[in-house]
Amino acid sequence: MKNKLNLIGLGLILPVVLIAVWEAAARLGWIESYLLPAPTVVVTSIIEMAQEGTLWSHVSITLYRVGAGFLIGTAAALIVGAAVGYFKQAERLLDPILQAFRSIPSLAWVPLFLLWMGIGEPSKVTLIAVGVFFPVYLNIVSGIQGVDRKLIEVGKVYRFSSLQLVRRIILPASLPSFLVGIRSGLGLGWMFVVAAELLGASEGLGYLLVLGQNTSSPELIIASIILFAALGKGTDALLKGIEAKSLKWQDNLQNAQ
Repeated sequence: MKNKLNLIGLGLILPVVLIAVWEAAARLGWIESYLLPAPTVVVTSIIEMAQEGTLWSHVSITLYRVGAGFLIGTAAALIVGAAVGYFKQAERLLDPILQAFRSIPSLAWVPLFLLWMGIGEPSKVTLIAVGVFFPVYLNIVSGIQGVDRKLIEVGKVYRFSSLQLVRRIILPASLPSFLVGIRSGLGLGWMFVVAAELLGASEGLGYLLVLGQNTSSPELIIASIILFAALGKGTDALLKGIEAKSLKWQDNLQNAQ
């Protein structure tokens, strides 16, 4: 517990220093307030939105979009990635076209999804799911194909069925790669929700970015960015905790510390 508190304290040093320098620069007039308002002004803006009740609606709808897109994208990547990683024929059939789709920029999907599904929630959630899918898919395929052949041979010696091989050898061996993939996917999910909400949204943190730009309110823009950072960091910390508990059995450098 004490070690964890020390790590948290160490991680807070740089943000605190940066905020202090930023506040001092704004107070001394080194930075124009219409370009970069002081942190206290930004915090005041967040508190005012919270008191008005608008903050919670924007945060909740953004969390819903990211959560729904993350679950759909991860589920699809798990199914497709497992098939591609385990079956050679599936890899030859699916991987080339999936790699081609992966090269398409995220914003290129926006007009098509808007045309197909309109400006409602389905188009936004689908865009986020696409962003989440590829890093999870790549890590699952890499994890499964990277399983040591000697472990598979040991399983065959013990006459494991295909299901037993997957459950007792392939799944545990590929779990670290999968967990890294879902953390990467969640990070891209937060990036893609910005693109989704910048276009045709009337609620959400991305909408606040546009509102701040249109009303020349830099404190609103920076408040939205800070909220994105805080929510992204919080959800990543949650997954990191799950990852650490799931991989306690590993004899690696992280568990040795």
